[in-house]
Amino acid sequence: MADTRQKLFLTKNPFDLTGTEPLFVRAMRENTAYHLAHCPEYRKIADAAGFSADQVQGIADLDKIPVLPTVLFKRHRLYSMPERRMAVRATSHGTKGKFSRIGLDWGSISAGFWMVLRMAKTRGLLSLRPVNYIILGYKPHRGNEMAVMKTAYGSTFLAPALHRTYALQFKDGGYVPDLEGVLQTLLRYAKQPHPVRFMGFPSYTWFLLQMLEQREIRVSLPPGSFIMLGGGWKQFYRERVEKETLYRLIQERLGVEESHIVEFFGAVEHPILYTDCPAHHFHVPVYSRVIIRDVRTLKPLPHGEMGLVNLLTPMIRAVPVTSVMTDDLGILHDGQECPCGCQAPWLEIIGRVGQRDIKTCAAGAADYLKGGTP
Repeated sequence: MADTRQKLFLTKNPFDLTGTEPLFVRAMRENTAYHLAHCPEYRKIADAAGFSADQVQGIADLDKIPVLPTVLFKRHRLYSMPERRMAVRATSHGTKGKFSRIGLDWGSISAGFWMVLRMAKTRGLLSLRPVNYIILGYKPHRGNEMAVMKTAYGSTFLAPALHRTYALQFKDGGYVPDLEGVLQTLLRYAKQPHPVRFMGFPSYTWFLLQMLEQREIRVSLPPGSFIMLGGGWKQFYRERVEKETLYRLIQERLGVEESHIVEFFGAVEHPILYTDCPAHHFHVPVYSRVIIRDVRTLKPLPHGEMGLVNLLTPMIRAVPVTSVMTDDLGILHDGQECPCGCQAPWLEIIGRVGQRDIKTCAAGAADYLKGGTP
């Protein structure tokens, strides 16, 4: 019989938060108990906060779970099982040589499989029709364990791949962009009858669209083509443009309607797939919950107020990422505010704050690990 986590991830309606609330709470309680028993560092943090797994009895108790900032995973290796037992290992898109290293247990892989199928189905991304893929991201390389690369590659199995072309090629020990090569491949794909799917960073999508505009090139991709965006703007944050501007140029230069533009949100420390709805809002799926916290007090805020984004999921047992604090500022909106009809609340990401501005109870976690007092 499936355990609580598997039952949760097998839920047919990925946005039935009310109906799955007891299941989610039980899965979170079991998950925290597992990490307390198998990760000494997590146990130390929890003890310092006076937390025990039996405190999680209802949805209102989720904010009691120790919140670990994502920056903690960039500076420390916190594992709840030996690395040799992990099914998959992945890293964040590190800056200044620091990156999170997360592992997935086999139970997480199984749960994630059903999650991806359910979420992809909501946007019509599952298809048996072969397609050509343009990956505006990293070409797989044995020395690259970045989650964003694995996710982009994994997305090419939502429909059979005829061919894959990558914007970032591995050469001479590093990655270099080849947008010119991507452009020539795009022109070739546009003449074929097969749908084309873009997947990858919105920044490189924007740069490619600008090349098309500057050269006055317009193509009309075959029916069934999709533009799938994920991974954020990263180091190109200053070049970031509004969604409306990006979508307009996609329709103008590629001939892909807005209904076939899909965005994803996630993090290596929180590998839940958030797929936008037709109104381009990230509704919270049954596999997770989101708490918006006051930047100064860390108290949970009501819907409609802006604060730090705290992401929770019982998906992983290999690493204690049950409740993580991102450096994102966001707002959680009532589901009724979205015209798509989904009743689950939706998350709006506003921007980022500096890491030193994140003052959390778990921001002192590193001090606990070193034996100090925050």
